[in-house]
Amino acid sequence: MYRFLLTPRWLGILALTVAASVVMVMLGNWQLSRYEQRSAINERIDAAGRLDPVPLTEVLAAPGGGAGTAGPAPHRDAAWTRVTVTGRYDNTNVVLVRARSVESRVGFEIVVPLVLADGTAVLVDRGWVPPAPGGAAAQPEVPPAPEGEVTIVGRVHLSESQPGTIGRRDGRIETRRIAVPELAAELPYPTYGAYLLVDEQTPAADTAFVPIPIRHENNWQNGGYVVQWWLFAGMALVGYGYVARREAHARSGKRRPRGDRLEAPAVAPPAAATRD
Repeated sequence: MYRFLLTPRWLGILALTVAASVVMVMLGNWQLSRYEQRSAINERIDAAGRLDPVPLTEVLAAPGGGAGTAGPAPHRDAAWTRVTVTGRYDNTNVVLVRARSVESRVGFEIVVPLVLADGTAVLVDRGWVPPAPGGAAAQPEVPPAPEGEVTIVGRVHLSESQPGTIGRRDGRIETRRIAVPELAAELPYPTYGAYLLVDEQTPAADTAFVPIPIRHENNWQNGGYVVQWWLFAGMALVGYGYVARREAHARSGKRRPRGDRLEAPAVAPPAAATRD
């Protein structure tokens, strides 16, 4: 009944169906790995918020090069760890990070090097401020960082990729991304390989700064894609079986494929009436 499945045509259909199912299972597995990675990030964010801060040097390796160099980038597991560090802000090397959005508003993130007692520095994202009147690219009014010794409690943020152009305007560094190695090259001291988002500051931070929100990863989207791809893989195999079954029934005469017409059986003409 199912011998037709061994014909070249049906073997080709089977091969394509199996190949498509394998690809869809692999796509589902890839989305599953992305779901697990993003879930791990969310767990680190939540766990870090519950822990006391640790000294910066317990999380980030000190830069070992000279001026204009960045220290080694930390492992991604270090991201979002709460750390504490004390130093002095360098107001002569303020970094304006343009085109940054907070609560659907476009403005600037203000990053300032915090110079430590040993002469190294760590970049500190003080927060977000709106642009000056005149457009999203207009340089903002930036409250000066406090003079003297400052203690920061912040979250470790890994260096951003795709740095783009770094330039200076009116004595300030401007960039689109917080790419630590590229920014370190503009500074007169060795710099740690990640930067900090301010949680707390002593003395207190200026209220003009909007704290940078820490967004959780959308891991449920990846979870939905996992189910979607695996369902598609199963549906492809079930669909092959259904079509093969219909074909088998059609060949056996139990069911004729749609579109086939049954010819009316020939009917013998009635016998002529005979007279007695």
